[in-house]
Amino acid sequence: MTGFFLFPIPIPPFEMATIAAQVILHPTVSQGLKFTATTVGRDKLYRAVQYFSRFYTWYLLRKGNKEEAARWNALKSHLGTSRKLLRIGKPIEHLQAALKASLASGPAIEVVLAVARQIAYSAYLSYDLFVWANAVKFIQLAPETAKRVSRTSAKFWLAGIAFNLVNGVLKTARLAAESKKLNQSKPWGEKDLSEEAARETRLAAVEKARLATRRQLLIDLLDVSLPATSIELYSLSEGTLGLLGLASSILGAQNQWKSVVGGK
Repeated sequence: MTGFFLFPIPIPPFEMATIAAQVILHPTVSQGLKFTATTVGRDKLYRAVQYFSRFYTWYLLRKGNKEEAARWNALKSHLGTSRKLLRIGKPIEHLQAALKASLASGPAIEVVLAVARQIAYSAYLSYDLFVWANAVKFIQLAPETAKRVSRTSAKFWLAGIAFNLVNGVLKTARLAAESKKLNQSKPWGEKDLSEEAARETRLAAVEKARLATRRQLLIDLLDVSLPATSIELYSLSEGTLGLLGLASSILGAQNQWKSVVGGK
């Protein structure tokens, strides 16, 4: 038996190749590559690691492990800078989204809030480009100017989240009322089969929209503390902010995974 463990039977090359192929070509690996091939997918992944690093740095500092904390803090900082670079061009995307939202049908207040949210995010990311350019020394801003630009960016970020939160609450209420109405208007009799099919189709669409709206509300509620703390509306610990950002990043990554890969 000792000899068996000291000299294990070698795996034939063709079997090794088969095992490697099964791992490399596994559907989950292919789906992961498809997910990270998108800019949004990579950003969500980087964001999750960034906010985990923020939490873990805080945790290590509380334990007195300053050397290890410095490593994770550096990772957090570099990921934050990299993500700003990935978002170049996003301000224009949000302006395009604002234009499309203004042309969409729906309650006027929801349309206005959707447009306001996109404009706020465009402004937030525009100021964020100056923060990035200063961080990589492409431009030189005075310390007070850099701080003011960063605060202005965070204010627009907070405004965008606030607009989306209000819009989400209004949309949730409207969809709940529509769902209730559809459930109460169930037709009876064989002659109403076509009407029933249309009702079921609309009800399924409303329920899907309700789920997506509630999910986005949760993401916004998790994220709102991040810019609010940046502009000193209130103060939360780095550990708390790291966990909140990590949770919202995971939810956002799941949304992107569904849109790219599919599935429930």
